[in-house]
Amino acid sequence: MHTTGPSAERRAQRDVPVVGAPATPPVRPGRELQAGLFAAVLAMGAYCVAMGLRGTYPFGDRGRAINDLGNQFVPFHAHLWDLFHGKGGGDLFYNWNSAFGVPYLGDFFTYLANPFSWLTPLFPRDAVNMPVFLTTLLSIGLGSALMTHWLGRVRPGSPWLRALLAVGFGLCSWAVNEGSPDPMWSWGLVSVPLIGIAVDWALQGRHWVLGPLLVAVGWFGNFYTAAMATFAAGLVALVRVYLREDALRAKLFSLLRAAATIAVGVALVAPVLLVSYESSKLASPMPPAPIRLPSFVDQVAWLLPAVRYQFAGPDTAVGMLALLLCLSFPFMRRVPARERIAWTALLVVTWASMIFQPTLILWHGGAAPNGSPFREAFVYSAMLVTVAWLALSRRPALKELLGGAALIVVIVLCALFGTVHTPGELGYMLPTVVVGGLLAIAGVEALRRSRGRVRATRVVGAALALTVFAGGVVQVYSLDALRDRHRPFFAPKTTVDAQTRAARAALAATDHWPVSRTDPGPHYFADNDSQLLNGQGGDYYSSYVPAETAVAMGRLGLMYTMAGRHVFSPDDPASRAVFGVTSYLQDASSDPSNANGFVQQHQTASPLLTVHRDAPAGAKATTPFQRLDDLLGATVWEVPKLTQTSGAPAEFRPNGELVVPGTTKGQSVPTFTASCPVGSEVHVNSGFVNGTVTVNGTSATLLGSYPLTKYGLPGFGKVGADGKVTLTFRSPRPQTFLAEQVGCLDLAKLDAAVAAQHASGPTAFQVSGHGFSARLPQASTGYAVFASTVRTGWSCSVDGGPALSPVDYDGLFGIPLGPSGANSLSCTYTPPGVRTGAVGTGIGLMGLLVPPGYLWVRRRFPLFRPRA
Repeated sequence: MHTTGPSAERRAQRDVPVVGAPATPPVRPGRELQAGLFAAVLAMGAYCVAMGLRGTYPFGDRGRAINDLGNQFVPFHAHLWDLFHGKGGGDLFYNWNSAFGVPYLGDFFTYLANPFSWLTPLFPRDAVNMPVFLTTLLSIGLGSALMTHWLGRVRPGSPWLRALLAVGFGLCSWAVNEGSPDPMWSWGLVSVPLIGIAVDWALQGRHWVLGPLLVAVGWFGNFYTAAMATFAAGLVALVRVYLREDALRAKLFSLLRAAATIAVGVALVAPVLLVSYESSKLASPMPPAPIRLPSFVDQVAWLLPAVRYQFAGPDTAVGMLALLLCLSFPFMRRVPARERIAWTALLVVTWASMIFQPTLILWHGGAAPNGSPFREAFVYSAMLVTVAWLALSRRPALKELLGGAALIVVIVLCALFGTVHTPGELGYMLPTVVVGGLLAIAGVEALRRSRGRVRATRVVGAALALTVFAGGVVQVYSLDALRDRHRPFFAPKTTVDAQTRAARAALAATDHWPVSRTDPGPHYFADNDSQLLNGQGGDYYSSYVPAETAVAMGRLGLMYTMAGRHVFSPDDPASRAVFGVTSYLQDASSDPSNANGFVQQHQTASPLLTVHRDAPAGAKATTPFQRLDDLLGATVWEVPKLTQTSGAPAEFRPNGELVVPGTTKGQSVPTFTASCPVGSEVHVNSGFVNGTVTVNGTSATLLGSYPLTKYGLPGFGKVGADGKVTLTFRSPRPQTFLAEQVGCLDLAKLDAAVAAQHASGPTAFQVSGHGFSARLPQASTGYAVFASTVRTGWSCSVDGGPALSPVDYDGLFGIPLGPSGANSLSCTYTPPGVRTGAVGTGIGLMGLLVPPGYLWVRRRFPLFRPRA
């Protein structure tokens, strides 16, 4: 391995704060590229070796689609494949596959903008897990390569040694614990050095056009982590400018250039920000959750490699080499005290900002994080690696390394006496720290002693590279192994196998879109089965589930969790009929003779666009049964009166709610009876109840929780020949049922209502990527109702007339046809924020091109030059 020679070594030893110098010495592009590739190969190789040793896909049979990776990212990439190949429902503006139609551009910008995700169409659809894996892997590699160059911008020195530290950043514990299950965040590993390089150019007054473009690329790939990277780049820039020997005016001017670079770069991707912001503003809100931070000693312990606890913490570990060097930096007397204090203060202040709630929320874009409160930890890892390079470039002495080692001992003691110190965690951490620490000390000391001897330096460098590689393998392996202990939460989802292929084939065989919908049904594989299997169901799990959708589906008796950010397909025939579902998959996983794990069922359903002469029931309809009747244009539900026959007395409230008391073991269970038509289907309006419901001997355990989880209208079979319905409910705590607790569905009346709606429905109906049109029966009056829930962003026209906004028709998409009657209609969707974002991009382009254009004009035309 090639390193700096004697003269370069002496320059690196000087006590001049080169790190703050206004200009960085020129680099050799060839060596920089080679070192960057070396860092990328080393980081990606270590990651792959660790996955291979774990037997994890694509190197073994063990799945890696854990948590959101399986529930969101694999289905989202599958839908992206369908769109590219012209087989999906919708386009970049709209998604017809999920939740009966929802906006899509916000999802694309948030979950799929990592450029490596766009490799998906190049693979077979059944291999969708491979591009998802490559998105993470290539982000690690590119981030490591760019970090190698970024470190050279901070302080010159051997690119090969920089590459070794960059590997620690690419394989930091955040990359494994947070970035790997969320490929969109993996782009943060790229954004940190990318934006850092752009800011460095700005501080030097160079590359005005290229700098903002780098910022734009970082923000486009994932604006969430790019914002964190930008904050970090700003903090680092403050330290670097402070260390310069320039006048105050020059320092302020350089910071102004950096701010302008960031502003122009962000403006270039304004559509990404504004569309995502509008999508977030229109999304179903999550209730505020308390931010729980681990104790100080537990936070410090996360600096060590191979550490993962059951609670969320700052995933900042960057390997033993970088940690040792970073902790040795304050002891290096050859470094000016001013510089040591400035960089150490940066680490302390940044750490404090990650645990002080107002600044913690600022790191997360102004909103309290829904999940780990340390999502920004990767930028701290980048700072650790930067300080480590400031130490390594000066070759710390043995005494200085021992000072850093002493601090590592203190951190180990924090881990030993912290909240969690089980043998499982310590079994990986202690050997890694001891062996890795000793090898790092020996390697850095040998590197210092080999100064001036090229062959010895290369041998030591190669040994350090092997140490870093082995440490990276252990880091990834141990973190994955420790995470695997926290099942079932981290149990991999089944996203591609024989059952998913059979399910997708069954849906494709009965696909009649847009005449009707085919629904994946029971969410057997993932929380976004409609995208995974290319169906048109009601399921959808995203941070951008529209509030309109969550509210409407909940009011119509469909289930949701996460306060509406995960909605489910209907589980009663009437709801399926309203949304045009003619085939669906029914869970059969409990049947050992069914290899597919499902049974496809069929039913009649209304057309996707129906014509209603009457105005919506609106506030008059207070229960799902009443709203479904109104949408079907007929009374298909019979709601019997419940009578309590045994158990502790329940409270029948005036508003129709039923409060059932809690029961303990040995107590009589509250029992209720009612009468329904023979042969009708019994469904319970379960709402937010938590307990076990039994109807005529059929039981179901419901885990409702207000306001997070609301159940729908689960079915309990058909009413017997005696017409009786017996319901019991057991729960340790009192539970409140919503009004009209039981509904009995008359299937014959449902079939008649569906037939009537087909008879009065449109004579032609077409759906495009983000719009639809219909020809109606001559002079239709009243309302046309589209079986979808999102209205914001839509604009409609009746008979080619002026644009009008859709209205709420019992939660669905209503279009007033006017009193004189209508013959046709058309509607188009425009993502909120996209037009304003386009204006922002135009402003950004002006900011990008006007300054160099002005200079070009001045050089070319003497008339515009200032007079002497």
